[in-house]
Amino acid sequence: MNTMSVNVATVRSATSAAGARESARAFLRGLDHPIAAEAADTVVLVVSELVTNALRHGGGTCTLNLTAHPDGVEVAVHDRSPRTPRMRTPDLNGGTGGFGWPMVNRLAQATAVTRQAAGGKTVSALLAR
Repeated sequence: MNTMSVNVATVRSATSAAGARESARAFLRGLDHPIAAEAADTVVLVVSELVTNALRHGGGTCTLNLTAHPDGVEVAVHDRSPRTPRMRTPDLNGGTGGFGWPMVNRLAQATAVTRQAAGGKTVSALLAR
């Protein structure tokens, strides 16, 4: 099983999210058993969404963990905020979002939010290979 952990801090979140996407691509390229291009794109999209949200709502730093399983890839993002993602009506006019968490839930085989005893939470998504 392949695993990777990346600490992501933001000065400008777009740069940090881009770094997380590149780390995910490098992780996927290094797998012993490669995954299909479409599945890899889905993993990178979910990484981007979860890291961006963690940086925006979780205090400006997060840790990305990727784990390859025989039939899936787990994306887990840890941040310092205890607030869990929630489904809400997407804002089509004001630019306040609401699209990401429903998208992650549609793309993933399973999602979970786990509060950490030391504070914060881990948001994880299991994606098909």
